[in-house]
Amino acid sequence: MKIREILSVLEEMAPLAYAEDFDNVGLLVGDANAEATGVLVCHDALESVIDEAVAKNCNLVVCFHPILFSGLKKITGKNYVERAVIKAIKNDVAIYAVHTALDNHQQGVNKIFCDALGLLNTKILVPKQHFIQKLVTYTIPENVEQLRNALFDAGAGKIGNYEDCSFNSKGIGTYMGNENSNPEIGERFEFVEADEIKIEVTFEKYLQSKILKALFSNHVYEEVAYEIYDLQNAHQNIGLGMIGELDVPMSESDFLKMVKDKMQTGSIRHSQFLNKPIQKVAVLGGSGSFAIKNAISSGADAFLTADLKYHQFYEAENRLLLADIGHFESERFTKNYIVDYLTKKISNFAIILSEENTNPVKYF
Repeated sequence: MKIREILSVLEEMAPLAYAEDFDNVGLLVGDANAEATGVLVCHDALESVIDEAVAKNCNLVVCFHPILFSGLKKITGKNYVERAVIKAIKNDVAIYAVHTALDNHQQGVNKIFCDALGLLNTKILVPKQHFIQKLVTYTIPENVEQLRNALFDAGAGKIGNYEDCSFNSKGIGTYMGNENSNPEIGERFEFVEADEIKIEVTFEKYLQSKILKALFSNHVYEEVAYEIYDLQNAHQNIGLGMIGELDVPMSESDFLKMVKDKMQTGSIRHSQFLNKPIQKVAVLGGSGSFAIKNAISSGADAFLTADLKYHQFYEAENRLLLADIGHFESERFTKNYIVDYLTKKISNFAIILSEENTNPVKYF
């Protein structure tokens, strides 16, 4: 099996187009066309993890955090990033990162977080913006079913829990071909009024080339009339953070005890108690201070995230319990999820969970 075949499965799990613009995801080091010997899944692709991969005969390391985040001008081994990259290259070990591609996925980091806490009725906390486009095209009635189905097969027409969604309206199209034309209806230089169906479908922006290929391959017209629009709609199934509900309300102290136990964290920093029960809970794995207002506006009783600064605890504004459970801890079950996913998809191949604890934060 080639490494690129495994990467295709990883992209099904966490499409790279879902990643934030600032991020650095995908294949960071290595040759996708090399034969894969084994996969080691970790949280951070540190030098010790590369050593582990070599010892376990794995030439592909799948990490959550990208070891290469910003550009390198020199690779001399002067810091932990450069040392890990040098060791990976020397030992022909490829490194692939998922990070915010999995953060933004409906079944990704924050769903894993919610499941660990037993939260129900989950939904995205900060839906992804500017990610949906609409295609509008026109064709004759005889071509509608074939064309529409091809667009659906390419990924268009999915809205929430529904698929094969479109809007279709009847109208009259007009055209006149020149000497080089080959019209489907009528003759060259003839003014034609044809019964047409207008088809409208939405799709995720990264699918545009695939959608257009389906359009041109299945349309009967020599010249295909179409329009693509960027929509302002938020994507309800892609985005950062999640909000859900506990089955039974808990006191603030009991809630934090439960979180500490379930997420295996050494300590929890939190805003002042408000002496009200906790039932509606927002979570955002990793650094999530930017979503405090989203958690408040969503009516959350508590917001769990990481990397909060001193003054950001004031932003709770006595409206919710704000808790920092630790960066690594908020994402700790992510690598287990990746291993389970790959094992199900590639059942006859070595998929190994790293034994290295790469959390740089220790508790005294």
